[in-house]
Amino acid sequence: MYKEKKVIVVLPAYNAALTLEKTIAEIPFNIVDELVFVDDNSTDNSIEVAQSLGIKHIIRHSSNKGYGGNQKSCYDKALELNAEIIVMLHPDYQYTPKLLEAMISVIGNDLYKVVFASRILGKGALKGGMPLYKYVSNRLLTFFQNVLMNQKLSEYHTGYRAYHSDVLRSINYNDNSDDFIFDNELIAQIFYRGFEIAEITCPTKYFEEASSINLKRSIIYGMGVLKVSVLYFLTRIKLYKWKLLQ
Repeated sequence: MYKEKKVIVVLPAYNAALTLEKTIAEIPFNIVDELVFVDDNSTDNSIEVAQSLGIKHIIRHSSNKGYGGNQKSCYDKALELNAEIIVMLHPDYQYTPKLLEAMISVIGNDLYKVVFASRILGKGALKGGMPLYKYVSNRLLTFFQNVLMNQKLSEYHTGYRAYHSDVLRSINYNDNSDDFIFDNELIAQIFYRGFEIAEITCPTKYFEEASSINLKRSIIYGMGVLKVSVLYFLTRIKLYKWKLLQ
């Protein structure tokens, strides 16, 4: 029974003071055992809000380490606490915590070891406020990645993900980028290790307080995604040995 497995939700935060309480309020603590809150040197009072909400495990970076660097601290701490199921939930309330039980149950019942909440499954992405340029680039990048990685994910760019600890322990994610491309490098490592990724439909919410990268950063991210996909493909057909996959 999956409720016997230790579940930790990790919260990679940057300036999340205005949305953290709403996020925490929807977490089902009947199945979530602990929270890990990692603040990436926010300029607001995110730490104080986290403390007021009774979060036990709080880490504050003395300098901004980036989105990937934040996740590394999250997963390191969760594994140190002997989590068996680890879910990354953004504390900016862009992804609903109401999906946690569904994601946790998929892993806890030994169906898959990785679950992504997809904003693209269904037709809710644009209705939920996803900017058109982000939707189009998401679809194009995902098509390119599926071809080169020989997979069929609906999207590679969601920030709502659940992992069995076996997956994270088998991957040296600390060698990955500290920037946003960390997520796609991790996907490449997951597939290269032979794990499958399940997907569930996730409603999309874009609003002022939700975190988002600008157009320039989006372009840099997109180029990074293409690089990851090409390196994965070349390694898969044995024309190259990408060190992150070794």
